[in-house]
Amino acid sequence: MNNLWGDSLSSFWSAWIIIVTLGSIGLAFWLLYANRKTDKIPDEQGNVDTTGHAADGIEEYDNPLPRWWFQLYVATVIFALGYLVLYPGLGNFSGVLGWSQESQWEEEVAQAEERFTPIFAQYQEVPIPELAEDSEAMQVAERIYQNNCAVCHGANAQGGYGFPNLTDDDWLYGGEPENILTSLNQGRNGLMPSWQQLGEENIENVTQHVLSLSGLDHDAERAEQGAAVYGSVCAACHTAEGTGNQALGAPNLTNDIWLYQAPGQSVADSVRQTLRNGRNGHMPAQAAYIGEERVHLVAAYIYSLRLDD
Repeated sequence: MNNLWGDSLSSFWSAWIIIVTLGSIGLAFWLLYANRKTDKIPDEQGNVDTTGHAADGIEEYDNPLPRWWFQLYVATVIFALGYLVLYPGLGNFSGVLGWSQESQWEEEVAQAEERFTPIFAQYQEVPIPELAEDSEAMQVAERIYQNNCAVCHGANAQGGYGFPNLTDDDWLYGGEPENILTSLNQGRNGLMPSWQQLGEENIENVTQHVLSLSGLDHDAERAEQGAAVYGSVCAACHTAEGTGNQALGAPNLTNDIWLYQAPGQSVADSVRQTLRNGRNGHMPAQAAYIGEERVHLVAAYIYSLRLDD
C-alpha cells in the first residue's frame, strides 16, 4: 500500500490498513478453524451430522474439510503473515527487509546505467551526421525516441496538431544538428501573441494577405489592405516576405505547412484563429529527463529521418 499511495499516508490510514489486513486474515483463519470442529468427525457408527439441506431426498452432510486442504490453507495464512512482516504492506511500514518497488526500480536503473552509459558515451563522441548512418545506433535511438518523444510527435515522427513534423524540411528553429541538439537540450518556448485588438476587419485582411503569401486562394482586395497591417505587426517576426525567422522560431508562411491546422479545418480558419487567440507552444528540455548522451542519439535519429526520404 505504501507504493500505491506514496509516502504521505497519515498514521491513521496506516493503522487502518493494518487493522483491515490483519482482521481479514484473522477472520479467514477463524472461518477455517470453525469448519474443523471435532463434532463434525463421524462417530463410531460412522454417522455425521447434516447441514439441514436436502434436494430430491439427498441430504448434505456436514463433513469436515479434507486434512490436506486445511493444511494448505493454513500454510497460505502463514505465508501472508510472513510476507507482511518481511515486505511492505502494512501502511507506511517498509518491512523487515526494507524492500519497496521504488528501491528495486532504482537498483535496476542503476544496473542499466552501469551497463549502457559507456555505450552511450561512445556514441556521444561520434558527430551526428556520421552517427545517423549507423543502423545499430539508430535502432537504439529509435527506442529512446518512441519512449520519450512519440507521445507528441507521433510514432512515425510526422507530428500532429500543434506538434511539428520531424521528417520534412520545415524547421521552426532550424534542422541542422546543432539546432536539433539545442531544442532537445534546452527545450523551446514559442509565443504568438493575440492580435484581437486589431479588430475583425483587420484580422480578415491580414488573413487574406497570409493566404496570398502561400499562393492560396484569397481575396486580392482584402490581401492588399492587409499587407500594410502585416508589415507593421507581423513582419518583425515572420519577415516582410513571410519566410519566417528561425532565430525566433517564427514559422514560414509561404510553404503551405500549418502547424495548427486541425483536421477538416481550412487554412483561412486556422490563420484567423491564430490571429484572434495567439499560440503558445512548449517543447520541454529533454536532457534533464534522459541525459545528454541519449539526447545526442535522439538528435542523430531525428536527423536521420530526413536522410531516409
